[in-house]
Amino acid sequence: MPKAIRVHAHGGPEALTYEEADVGRPGPGQALIRHTAIGLNFIDVYFRTGLYPAPAGMPVIPGGEAAGVVVELGDGVDWLKVGDRIAYAVPTGAYCEERVIAADRLVRVPDGIGDEQAAAMMLKGMTAEYLLLRTFKVKAGDTVLYHAAAGGVGLILGQWAKHLGATVIGTVGSDDKGELARANGFDHIINYRDRDFVAEVAAITGGRKCDVVYDSVGNDTFPCSLDCLRPLGTFVSFGQSSGPIPPFSISLLAQKGSLYATRPTLFAYNAKREDLVRSAEALFDVVLKGAVDIRINQRYALRDVAQAHADLEGRKTTGTTVLIP
Repeated sequence: MPKAIRVHAHGGPEALTYEEADVGRPGPGQALIRHTAIGLNFIDVYFRTGLYPAPAGMPVIPGGEAAGVVVELGDGVDWLKVGDRIAYAVPTGAYCEERVIAADRLVRVPDGIGDEQAAAMMLKGMTAEYLLLRTFKVKAGDTVLYHAAAGGVGLILGQWAKHLGATVIGTVGSDDKGELARANGFDHIINYRDRDFVAEVAAITGGRKCDVVYDSVGNDTFPCSLDCLRPLGTFVSFGQSSGPIPPFSISLLAQKGSLYATRPTLFAYNAKREDLVRSAEALFDVVLKGAVDIRINQRYALRDVAQAHADLEGRKTTGTTVLIP
């Protein structure tokens, strides 16, 4: 019987249990897929700890992105065939060897992109796509600040933003991570452990500051992120690895320069299939062109996912990580 990782009660990495899973057969509009590689993301930690409620309740199989092959199709699925290489990004359910999934959440993986690459980039890469092309449309000449530049989304977004002609500033927690970020599109690196990133951004930009700040860190970087924005700039909060942003008065945005602020999610942006397909195609395009290089920095066996979570939370990982079923 196929194996899966389940969380029966919220907790630390030890809450991830490796057990058998009765997958079943696909119904109308569904597909049975066999995973070949699974992506690891910080949002998986949020579902494990209960910071984000599991969409279908408990127990939950975490995991938001994976690649694999189609094993069986339910009625009404005419855009796929058995044996197709596919990938996807959804909130949960990827930490398993096999699963039944709604077929309209799947996209075909083009030749030239490997399964591990696809598994490592769907959630992170389509996040970078909507942040750069839809939440705030980055163009040549813009200045971007991105926190946690050596993370999975950061290494993709840095390359993509540079490809769009932006000046890209990143914050990191170590010099080694800074070098990695610099090799992936970031023009300027600020080690926030020994530098005041607000002062550094002002110095780098000659006092003009940034057009947009992308912040997945949360509590530790707010409200200082607002002080890195020019008047009418945009603050994009799309994660909270250090904890949630505390409640604040909306008048703070006026005081800081009539700023815009938004809290987007990938699954809202790609809720419609046509938006999902366009997002994936844009990602595949920049990867196939060589503008964005997807490197796998860590690999763990699926059964060792607890160690992967511990390393991720301990900031011991960089860039992209995959789990191998």
